[in-house]
Amino acid sequence: MVIVAGDVNSTVACALDAAKLLIPVAHLEAGLRSFDRTMPEEINRLMTDVISDYLLTPSADANEHLRMEGIPEEKIYFVGNIMIDSLLQYKKKAKNSQILKRISEKYDFSPSDEYALITLHRPSNVDNLEGLTTILNAFEEISRKIKLIFPIHPRTSKQIKVFGLEEKVGKMKNLLLIEPVGYYDFLKLQMEAKFILTDSGGIQEESTVFGIPCLTLRPNTERPVTITEGTNKLVKLETKEIVREIVKIFL
Repeated sequence: MVIVAGDVNSTVACALDAAKLLIPVAHLEAGLRSFDRTMPEEINRLMTDVISDYLLTPSADANEHLRMEGIPEEKIYFVGNIMIDSLLQYKKKAKNSQILKRISEKYDFSPSDEYALITLHRPSNVDNLEGLTTILNAFEEISRKIKLIFPIHPRTSKQIKVFGLEEKVGKMKNLLLIEPVGYYDFLKLQMEAKFILTDSGGIQEESTVFGIPCLTLRPNTERPVTITEGTNKLVKLETKEIVREIVKIFL
């Protein structure tokens, strides 16, 4: 048996190879849906679920999505959220991370300072000048109120250069651009943040567990439970709207 997880290209490629070789495939995090087929991850999820033999779901809504798509009931297994299982297992170790101390050694920052954590990588947000500029304008305004720690994704870094936005970013003294960090360091950054601004999927769930306000720069989410039961909120890609939602956190 081959066990695959997530929604990246390698997941569907591995599942497809195994299916062609008649090797049973189990898909962890099966059934998640944003219902937005412009997202590459959505296509990967759909394809992987169709060719998998065991669909291991994290939530009740994921079960229902699979049933609506005609997946036989005997293939669906509700196993819970393995990503949160991992978080809870390693939370104590993550608390001992020295990432804030390391950041303080490089930037005008103290480990006791309040900060917001940012992640940004989706093509819909970073691959067009208007969208990326809208987000950076929000960063500019927010950074006047609080420091922003931004482990910058290679794709985002590249697009900032492509669009000639390096000078704009460089002028934001409270925007602390750092290299991507490991799992324990990133958990530490999440649990100590004042709030999180992201376009990621998993961070919506992790921030909910930590009880940290999360603003998601997307029109939809494949993890709606983070909105109905958690700390997550979807925010329109408009500078004023982003800033308005962040101001609410400070009130």
